[in-house]
Amino acid sequence: MTKHHVTTTVNGDTVEYLCDARETLLDCLRDKLNLTGAKEGCGTGDCGACSVTLDRRLVCSCLVLGVEAEGKQIETIEGMARGETLHPLQRKFIEHAALQCGVCTPGVLVAAKALLEKNPDPTEEEARYWLAGNLCRCTGYDKIIRAVLDTAAELREAS
Repeated sequence: MTKHHVTTTVNGDTVEYLCDARETLLDCLRDKLNLTGAKEGCGTGDCGACSVTLDRRLVCSCLVLGVEAEGKQIETIEGMARGETLHPLQRKFIEHAALQCGVCTPGVLVAAKALLEKNPDPTEEEARYWLAGNLCRCTGYDKIIRAVLDTAAELREAS
């Protein structure tokens, strides 16, 4: 089987990998690049555990082929913090206890960051709608939504 050479940018770094034409971006991130933050929860794009951004667009990486990343920019949970400094969303998730088992947390954080980049002042309804594609079996969603809205307020005050 022919392998395809892919050059892409992940979290600001140019990377290369070889993949089969049928391999998902999720599998390439996890197995080729050792970026294991995105999780496979369903494999059908229903749960959001594998959420990443591809050219600033929120996608389920289990539904994108690895070869489709050629020349694109990918942002994963691993690129969210800056060294030891947590992103404000990560800090607020901790402050609001908006996480438990951690399977969904990376995808929720990536999706919430994408929301705040598009809409720095979302209403509760807008935040709930935006995050509806990210399923969580542990926390319920109130703490997650409070953490997102609190982060939005903090980021607006800082700018």
